[in-house]
This record gives sequence, structure tokens and C-alpha cells, in this order.
Amino acid sequence: MADTSNTRSAAGESPGASPGGLQRLMRYLPLIAPVLLWSVPCWVLLHAGQHWPLPVAVTGTALFALGLIGMPLAMVRGHGRRQQDRAAIVGDTLLGGVWVLFTWSVLLGVLLRLALTVAGVGDGQDRARIVTWAVLGVTAVLLGWGYVEARRVPRVRRLDVRLPRLGAGLDGTRVALITDTHYGPLDRARWSARVCETVNGLEADLVCHTGDIADGTAERRRAQAAPLGTVKATRARVYVTGNHEYYSEAQGWVDLMDELGWEPLRNRHLLLERGGDTLVVAGVDDVTAESSGLAGHRAHLAGALQGADPDLPVLLLAHQPTFIDRAAEHGIDLQLSGHTHGGQIWPFHYLVRLDQPSVAGLSHHGARTLLYTSRGTGFWGPPFRVFAPSEITLLVLRSTREPASEQAVSE
Repeated sequence: MADTSNTRSAAGESPGASPGGLQRLMRYLPLIAPVLLWSVPCWVLLHAGQHWPLPVAVTGTALFALGLIGMPLAMVRGHGRRQQDRAAIVGDTLLGGVWVLFTWSVLLGVLLRLALTVAGVGDGQDRARIVTWAVLGVTAVLLGWGYVEARRVPRVRRLDVRLPRLGAGLDGTRVALITDTHYGPLDRARWSARVCETVNGLEADLVCHTGDIADGTAERRRAQAAPLGTVKATRARVYVTGNHEYYSEAQGWVDLMDELGWEPLRNRHLLLERGGDTLVVAGVDDVTAESSGLAGHRAHLAGALQGADPDLPVLLLAHQPTFIDRAAEHGIDLQLSGHTHGGQIWPFHYLVRLDQPSVAGLSHHGARTLLYTSRGTGFWGPPFRVFAPSEITLLVLRSTREPASEQAVSE
């Protein structure tokens, strides 16, 4: 599930302004959320009219209580200062499992019970027990399927993107996008190698990685990231930082990607030339970079475009879709982003949408700016993807202009 914890600018608010109701709710959400996630399924499955035998009710309640206590502890040990991978795996798996269980406890606990009541099926106890078994069955199927979806090599999503300012010589330029690989506690070195093999099969001119390479330092996750050095592109391999780099010594990741032969576009650009036409390929640090305290790290679009001809089309790499407002103000032609994971586990995408202008796919912003948001190549935290498949993206840039030779003939 995409991490939506980054803070937005509070410009315009007085320093002494008291927090509103939503802000206060968000402050206590880490305390409230685990209680809701575990207590609601416990009530729906065990205590909402089922009248289970006492040993069943007591044992089930004890398991939910153990999950409520154990999940936060495991996540703190796994993702806190200790960064114990085994604890992270346990905590993340419990989080994904209880999220699916909570979701379908609410949906089936209301809708299925209502449908059974309207249909006159059984008495109250019968209906309650049918709901319990339905919730458990749906949860088991979705978690099994979601685990397979998360661990497989992503399918390639291909689409043409028309850019009116793109020169005819650049028509057909192939851009491969991977993002949010999130190498982490589960060793995915073999998966990483297979992803890179798939990317190489696309024969891309430009290969982009828009951040969140891993959870952990470059030294710790080097073996999983190493296959990125085998990626091939006819013109360039470019990379920008994501917010998770700034949780794990971002400069180490910038240095490792440079060592692996990728060009870190830290508020700078390069030029891609073909057929007499030029495309500006620019990149910015993640929007959380400045608050990280690392010297020289910040999202600076003007710096990224400094020295570029304003009449040339611009392809911008920015980890978070929320950067699109600044991109549109500068007349960027196409921004490539990740971060959202498409929600990763349905219906988490509704929460992601509160933080980001796009969850997945191609969208229009401003007069000419397009944004493509990838659902991500890997997964964060829970090893599940439910109704939000991962992807490797191949964007074929298309020009609306005629080649210069054809223009000369028509004239």
C-alpha cells in the first residue's frame, strides 16, 4: 500500500493556528486504526449473533487480541531503528491480512446479511454464521491471489502518448518505466533479475526509475538492487529519488545507482536527440527531500530546466504525482510518476486519492501537461496486491508533426 504520510506545505497558515478536526484525527490515527482493524472483524465474525460455543469464541477473541498487540510491535521492530527483517515480514503480512479481513467484514457483514434477511434465509444465527464463513473464504482467496500477484514479474503495459510539441524525428521513441521496486525484508534478488530481463526485452531508448528503490540502505539491499546494472537502453537510463530513499540514507542510493550506470537526475536534465529533433529529459528530487535535512536535496524544477531551450518538449521524472501542479505551471509536456502503487490492496486507493491527484494511468493537467502514474513494479510492506496489479510500462512517444522532408514537399 502506498505510503501517504508525507506532509504538504502549510503556507498561508499562521504558526499559532490550532489544528482542525481532521488534523487532530490524523494525529491519533496510528492509535485508532489498529483497534478498528482488529476489533471490527472480531465482532462481525465472532460476536454478532453467531452464538459460537464458548471455547470457539474465547479462542477467536484471544487470537484477535494477539494480532492487535503483535502487529504494531512487529512493525516497530521491523521498520524502526532495529530494522529486523523477520519482524517486518510478520508485521507487514499481518497488516495486509487484517486490512482485507476488515474490508470484507464490513462489506459482507452489511450487504450479505441484508441480502440473506431479504431472501428469508435461516434465522439470525444462521445468517450470522453464513456471513462469518463467507468473510473468511473471500479473505483467504484474495490473500492467496494477492500474494501471487505481488510476487510475480509484472506484466508489461504498453501505450502510445501523443505530445504535440514532440518533433517528428522523435516519433516512436520508446520509454520504459519501472518504479517502486521496494526491495526489502523479503529477498527478491531473483525477481529483480527477471524484471530487468523483461525491461531489456522492450528495447527501449530510455529507461526510467522514478524512485522508492528499496526499504533499507543501499548497503543492506545492494544484492537485490544489483540486477539494475544489467538494464539496457539505447540512449540513457535515468533515475530520481522517491520518499523511501529519504528514510534510508538517500545519498547512498544516488551513489549506488550512479555506480550501476544509471544517471541520477537530481534537479538537472539531459538531452535525447534523434532524427534532428531534441527531447529534454529532466528529473527532480522527491518532494520530501528538503525536509530530510540532507544538504542539497530538494525538489527544484527551475534548476532541473536551467539552460534548456523553452521551445523543446520536456519529459519530467518526479516520484509523486502531486508534483504535477508545479509541472503544469512550467508547461511540462509529460510527467512520469509512481508512489501510489494503484492503491496496492483494494480499497486503499480511495485513501491514496485524498493525498494524490492521480492513482494510476494517464491524465491531463493544465493546458498541455500529461501525467502518467504507474501502479509500481514491486510492493510496499504487505506482500499482497489486490485489484491493483503491478506493472512495467512501455510508453511510445508519438508526434503530431510531419517530418521535415514531407513538409518541404507539401510546400
